Amino acid sequence: MLVPDAGASALSEEFFCSAHHLRAEGVTHTLVIRGHAGGALCLPLIVRPIEGTPYRDAISPYGFPGGAMEGLSGVSKHDVDWADTELVSIFVRDRVQGPRCFAEPTARNEVFFVDPGLPLVLREMHRRHQRRNVRQGFVSTVCVAREAPREERQGFMDVYRQTMVRDHARARYFFSDGYFEELFTAPGAWLATTRAPDGQVASSALVVRSDGLLHYYLGGTADAHLTQSPAKNVFGAMIELCTRLGLPLHLGGGLQPGDGLEDFKRGFANASTRLHTHEIVCEPGVYSSLSEGLPAGTFFPAYRAPRS
Repeated sequence: MLVPDAGASALSEEFFCSAHHLRAEGVTHTLVIRGHAGGALCLPLIVRPIEGTPYRDAISPYGFPGGAMEGLSGVSKHDVDWADTELVSIFVRDRVQGPRCFAEPTARNEVFFVDPGLPLVLREMHRRHQRRNVRQGFVSTVCVAREAPREERQGFMDVYRQTMVRDHARARYFFSDGYFEELFTAPGAWLATTRAPDGQVASSALVVRSDGLLHYYLGGTADAHLTQSPAKNVFGAMIELCTRLGLPLHLGGGLQPGDGLEDFKRGFANASTRLHTHEIVCEPGVYSSLSEGLPAGTFFPAYRAPRS
């Protein structure tokens, strides 16, 4: 069943399925799958019209939500009757660790962890830059996001947006102030902030707790302080937080395999895994028609692949 309840049937205390995150993401429905022998899988989804057609498809909210598993996981996509959803396709972002929503997931890019239960040796260059910044007067702090001063919240939004501009990010990643305010007030969210010697926010990160992990969710660095690499001090603050809480810290990966961002994060990590997604075609005939003539690739659904 596709239930138009704004994700209410999939709500949990985990950040990526919390009311704050689902509201921020504009979740519209819950996909509810019930097993023959009992149990249910409830996935929050954003249902979207497919421009220029009478059809709709759906996608999980950003992050790593998976879904609420009530005695049902590892479902075979081939055993589900998708007709009643009236969707062309569904793209599901699964949780980083734990049981998978569906069987036969697609392994995506490598992501990195700081596991406080394992030995950790930071790359020497990272450590050297951290020490240099401290000597020069950079100061790092971590606080619960909903208790953070307005200046730190605004500083986070500023450096995040500057980073998105530098990275030529798609419009989808330029979140509104209202989006961030929802995340800031969610339980299980922290702001890690590094200030420059003049007191301005030089780099900042939003850290959230979900599914037994801390996640480096969003972050950025001010244009004016790129050469000092203050993000390395923010990463140090996040590592201190995960050590104090006894939770592994998920750092994410790069934008592309082997890029500079991946290498940067690898220098802080002592473990890694891969992200997993699920690509579901509910209406094969319609999907094939919408994707006709498009080059084959890893983007799903193919008919929404960014045009170069």
